[in-house]
Parts: sequence; C-alpha cells; structure tokens
Amino acid sequence: MFTTVLFPVDQSRETREAAETVANIVKIYNSRLILLSVVEKPSEEQKTEQERIMGSTDAVAKLLQGAQALFANKGIEADLIEREGMPSFVICDVADEVNADLIIMGCRGLGLTMEGASESVTNRVINLSPCPVLIIP
Repeated sequence: MFTTVLFPVDQSRETREAAETVANIVKIYNSRLILLSVVEKPSEEQKTEQERIMGSTDAVAKLLQGAQALFANKGIEADLIEREGMPSFVICDVADEVNADLIIMGCRGLGLTMEGASESVTNRVINLSPCPVLIIP
C-alpha cells in the first residue's frame, strides 16, 4: 500500500516525535523511506546568525545523517534528499518525483488561527500534495 514514504525532516521536536510513527509504518508496509531536508534561503536582510548556521550545507547534512542514523538503529534503510526552496512546494515536488505513496509530517500547531492555517507549511502540503499526507500532532 505505501511503497514509498517521504518524511520531511527539520530540527523541530515535532519531527522527532513523528519519527516513531514513520518507523512503524515503514516496517509494517516494508516501504522505501526517503528523508528530505528543505533549506529555505532568507534574503540577506532577513538572515540572523541562527538562520545562517541552520541553513548551512554542513548543518543540513548533519541533520539528514542524524535522521538516517536514527532509522538505521531501528533496522530501516533511508535515502537522503537535500533541496533548497519553499518547503511546501519542494516537499510536494519531491513527493511527485519519487512517486511517494505517503508523506508523513510533524505538525507544529502554528495553524490554530485562520491566518496561521493558511500560511503553514503543513496546510500547503495537504492542499498541494500528489499523495496522502499523514500529520502527526
């Protein structure tokens, strides 16, 4: 049923909490797991020191390798993809490219207001995705 599962990762607590569900689904369906990290490059005026550090190639590589190691400890092999762009669009584009059957995402709960809901990455992915999206609160 879920041959290929796409799991966008970032450094949020919600992503770490969703990892257990991802592992369970991948094991149950014997799915191919693809870990995706999307770096959104802010303009030079918007960059803070933290954004420069988190947006660096080394930080993204370290994040993906850490996620890959987490799944490897559970006996799950994962492919890594790193992209740059608007997260919601990149997630959906990659899902289409790899023929994902399911996207699993953590939810930060930022969409609790009407304004926040329309702007959230999660909401955009739900509306644009070429496949089902499982949101882990």
